[in-house]
Amino acid sequence: MPQQEPGSGARPDASMSLLTAVMSHTLDEGYAQAAAGRRAAGRPELPRTLRARLWLAGGLALAAAVVTLGAAQAREAEPVLAREREELLTRVEAGTAELDALQAEVDALRAGIDAAQRDAAGDAGSPDGELAALLAGTTAVTGPGIELVVDDAEDATGSAVGGPRDGSFADTGRVRDRDLQRLVNGLWRAGAEAVSVNDRRLTAVSAIRAAGEAVLVDNRPLVPPYTLLAVGPGDELAAAFSATAEGRYLEALREDFGIRSATTVHDELRLSAASGLSTRTARPAASTHEGATP
Repeated sequence: MPQQEPGSGARPDASMSLLTAVMSHTLDEGYAQAAAGRRAAGRPELPRTLRARLWLAGGLALAAAVVTLGAAQAREAEPVLAREREELLTRVEAGTAELDALQAEVDALRAGIDAAQRDAAGDAGSPDGELAALLAGTTAVTGPGIELVVDDAEDATGSAVGGPRDGSFADTGRVRDRDLQRLVNGLWRAGAEAVSVNDRRLTAVSAIRAAGEAVLVDNRPLVPPYTLLAVGPGDELAAAFSATAEGRYLEALREDFGIRSATTVHDELRLSAASGLSTRTARPAASTHEGATP
């Protein structure tokens, strides 16, 4: 400390006032005012860092509780999930075994059907076997017959009033599925032994239908001209067909609608076997030697 000069008039302890103030007031007045303001506002007196730490600790405790609870629930649900998985595996195995059994049954039924078809056809060399093969269309046929070609009118968009057609069909110059149905039935009625339309052999289960403007034979679309081949006694078959109602129907189609047709007698025609044969129902046929008519 600097020495006081004699006679300066200053107090001897004036130099100790700062030290005395520090010893008397340990808290700075600014801090004291800030603390008083927080108490007046009702805010906690904890420092910000301490509050943050407390919030962090609370959050960590809550997260730990959630994780612990989830783990406990997972451990409780694990046996249930394992049991459900085992049940699903059991059901899948049972379904697979049932499917295999059904497939084996289908294979056995198909084999039985094939054997029944062979038995129904009989011996190809016997009269009954030849007749069954002919009616079922399982073999090709060669012999005399007629060729009937039917085509749309030159102006197929024209129309006529009246005529033999059913009212549900448009009276135009187009050949309809019902026209072919009647013509085929007429050929059978006249004594044809085998018939084909555009090289598709017809059998007892063949169908002639329409899909829009298209004519389908066994679900296969055909386009005009339609060529009908019928194996039978040539000239006699042609004359018998002309005398049937279907033959007169064809004549009316020519006159009223301009539909074109031509009939040709052949000494030899060949009709291929039908494709995609399937047996739906069958019953034993009576033998011809028993007096039954085939």
